[in-house]
Amino acid sequence: MAAATAEPKLFSQGPKPGEASTADPRSGKYLTFRLAREEFAIQVLRVREIMGLQDITAVPQTPQYMKGVINLRGKIVPVIDLRSKFGFPEVEATPTTCIIVVQLHSGRETLLMGLLVDAVSEVLNFAAGDIENTPDFGKGVSTPYLLGIAKMKGAVKILLNIDEVLSSSDVQNLEGILQ
Repeated sequence: MAAATAEPKLFSQGPKPGEASTADPRSGKYLTFRLAREEFAIQVLRVREIMGLQDITAVPQTPQYMKGVINLRGKIVPVIDLRSKFGFPEVEATPTTCIIVVQLHSGRETLLMGLLVDAVSEVLNFAAGDIENTPDFGKGVSTPYLLGIAKMKGAVKILLNIDEVLSSSDVQNLEGILQ
């Protein structure tokens, strides 16, 4: 009588060829920043530069949250005040106020955009288990600009889909400014 041998169990090395991956595309490294008392995060791969506050040239007849444009090494970059865009009260700039320059995808075009924020916090790596779907805020409340909510270090971070923060008409206005 031959003894049955059990095959050794191997640690999972991820999906086998041809199998679908169950990884959450929202997981990965995020730059976290503060607006008022809230913490937000954007994917690090979308960040091009973090710079201190500098002179912003106002552009007439733009929404209040569009602060204007800056000259970034010869390239004109629009700057929006995320505090104003999200409806937080306006405050005076502090030594930690800065501009995060991000890459925004609009159709087939890629635009650079400056985001005026209260302070940059840190870079965090969120695993799929750290991220929950955006809660339902009820009828009439649309939140396409939210990727989800991450929980880490006892706090909640709001993950932003930077391509959705501005409406399509905002992006068209920006494209008009840059031409």
